[in-house]
Amino acid sequence: MSTSVLVVDDSALMRRVLKDILTSTGEFEVRTARNGVDALEQLGRMRPDVVTLDVNMPEMDGLTCLAQIMEQDPVPVVMVSSLTDHNALATLEALELGAIDYVPKPGGTVSLNIEDVSDELVTKVRAAAKARLRRAGGLTARVRAQNRQVTASPRPQARREPGAAGAVDLVLIGSSTGGPALLSELLPRLPSSLGAPVVVAQHIPASFTAALAGRLDEICALRVHEVDRIMNLRRGNIYIGRGNADVVVARRTSGLIVKSVPASAEYRWHPSVDRLVGSARRYVDPQRLVCALLTGMGDDGATEMLAVKQGGGRTVAEAEETAVVWGMPGELARRGGATAVLPAHEIVDRLTDWVR
Repeated sequence: MSTSVLVVDDSALMRRVLKDILTSTGEFEVRTARNGVDALEQLGRMRPDVVTLDVNMPEMDGLTCLAQIMEQDPVPVVMVSSLTDHNALATLEALELGAIDYVPKPGGTVSLNIEDVSDELVTKVRAAAKARLRRAGGLTARVRAQNRQVTASPRPQARREPGAAGAVDLVLIGSSTGGPALLSELLPRLPSSLGAPVVVAQHIPASFTAALAGRLDEICALRVHEVDRIMNLRRGNIYIGRGNADVVVARRTSGLIVKSVPASAEYRWHPSVDRLVGSARRYVDPQRLVCALLTGMGDDGATEMLAVKQGGGRTVAEAEETAVVWGMPGELARRGGATAVLPAHEIVDRLTDWVR
């Protein structure tokens, strides 16, 4: 049975190219809409399995259309937008509003080389058709409002299990599809007194990373940085790996550092979760590592987090019931590499309990 897709873009050329890419696989039945107003009218008559949605459109832009879709009759949405600074922020907001994923237009708003990402488009639309919808925007907005007062009114700390102080040196988090919205929900709940620095490998384009780090820094009790240079790892900080590259841990005489390095062809996704965790294991006793593997396609992170658990470290995999796509965390669970498998809303408390 074919998957029905509604392609929404104000460019007739882009509508035709996107439709051709999807229909050429033989598994998609595609209709098109010229803007948000047209899309909502068509959605009132049909319910596609997936919608692809441009950001910049006349009459009704992609964000306004997405908000109405998620409010009225949620459908899996994949954003398709050019990688300008403005569109990076808009796409991140779309992910917070509930979009499943995004595909970059490599050549701008009317991308003549969109076929360069044809495989990515097909893969992500295929995954979106099977994904679990999340209503992330409401919680994120509440967290953002609460954290405007974070220094004046610190968030209550989660209860901690008894144990030796300084038991954990580093917290490592990996995520992909559905990750930006989930990170915007989970990371603000980490207390400012967390006993170890946090490093995140989120599969994302380079042009999105600074925007993601900036938005998280506004709502988190911990400081949030894009890893765009060599940085000392310090408590009270979260480090987001730069997109289209890999993020690795190393050690200098001054202590642990984190840095961005060119993406390695040995790994399929970037920033690579496996490469991050593997680099940390070389410099930190696995017993002093805590890892979390969140929503995402594929199996990135499962191999190295299994090794952390086998070495005496602790790992948590997001449960299938809350993951947008239970690929990465599901693979960790299937391999027996998860100390705990938890729904998203329980992960932060467990991490905080483990980190002294």
